Amino acid sequence: MMLDDILASLFPAGHDVQNADGVVLGSGALRAGGRALVVGIADRTPLGVDDAIRLAAHVLQSITTGNGPILIVVDSDSQRMSKRDELLGLNEFLAHLGKCLIHADRHGRPTIGLLYGHSAAGAFLATALATRVLVGLPGATPAVMDLPSMSKVTKLSVEVLEEKAKSTPVFAPGLANLAQTGAVHAIWDAAVPLVDQLEALLQAIPDSDDRRDLLGKKRGGRSKAYEIAERVRGLALQMR
Repeated sequence: MMLDDILASLFPAGHDVQNADGVVLGSGALRAGGRALVVGIADRTPLGVDDAIRLAAHVLQSITTGNGPILIVVDSDSQRMSKRDELLGLNEFLAHLGKCLIHADRHGRPTIGLLYGHSAAGAFLATALATRVLVGLPGATPAVMDLPSMSKVTKLSVEVLEEKAKSTPVFAPGLANLAQTGAVHAIWDAAVPLVDQLEALLQAIPDSDDRRDLLGKKRGGRSKAYEIAERVRGLALQMR
């Protein structure tokens, strides 16, 4: 689905969302009343320092000017691979954006990521994965790290990683694999009005505690993460 079609299906009562050179800002009228802030990245735009700080400022401002959910729509490239962005501290800007989304979520503005296109690497972490809950539309192509890049980091061949990906979703890009690991809460049905699915999610949105590890265990995508996290948590509580 194209962004215009997605917004029309999400907000049949109207919206004022604008796409300015790949940066999405605006709001939409919710069926149950009130408005949702809408921010994000479109047109497979790489996320650089200028875009990240602009989005972060918009999110922070919304904490005092509204009380509805924040919808982050995502169709990005990876982070912007430029010398300027790296010298300015791109990693810090991306971290700042992610922390602003978490901060807003914990101060009354629940965050929902909607992955409808591509996203990868730092841009994926700072937007879609920084939300309380992430949903995807069929055809979305997320990748925390593509296999050639993963091969360089792990020193394993692409062939070995492809074989591992058949049985271990954490090695594999793609929407279905990320759903199995618990990173993607649900895959929406493009044939059903998105407003219906959004309203259903808002009525049953999980609390702000991140339980993606438990969801990944239940779905068979991450068998150990939940137990390890709980053990670390228990040890930390014992030392307080």
